[in-house]
Amino acid sequence: MKNLMTVLVAAAMLAACAPDKPQVAETGGSKKSAVEEVIDPTKGIGQVKNVTLHNPLDGERVQRGLDIYEMKCSACHRLTDERVVGPGFKDVTKRRKPEWIMNMITNVDVMLDEDPVAQELLELCLMRMPNQNVSIGDARDILEFMRKNDGEQ
Repeated sequence: MKNLMTVLVAAAMLAACAPDKPQVAETGGSKKSAVEEVIDPTKGIGQVKNVTLHNPLDGERVQRGLDIYEMKCSACHRLTDERVVGPGFKDVTKRRKPEWIMNMITNVDVMLDEDPVAQELLELCLMRMPNQNVSIGDARDILEFMRKNDGEQ
């Protein structure tokens, strides 16, 4: 029984450290510790706390990201720097951290209400980005597509 428990704990630890799985904040009724978490304002507000980028890009993720972009994003965002309803996607991965991009996609309402950078974009575009109910996995695929759009291989 003890050996089984050790194996299960080890497996859970390895699964939590998967290289392309973004780390997300745990939610629930846990009590805050005496030391508050230091928040990096360049990562935005949301579940995505740490993203590990890989090169070369995963072609399947890029394709899924393109498919999602065409279905949910292309009406308001161009792949160039042209602003339509929302800002263009060109070089967004060079200007913003991957965590910020994914939090903006998955936690748009809170980002627009509380994140200073998102609020500046809202003032520029004058239109709130709708919540498209994009999962974290789909947001990662969109991020990979954006990286490809910005010239990464």
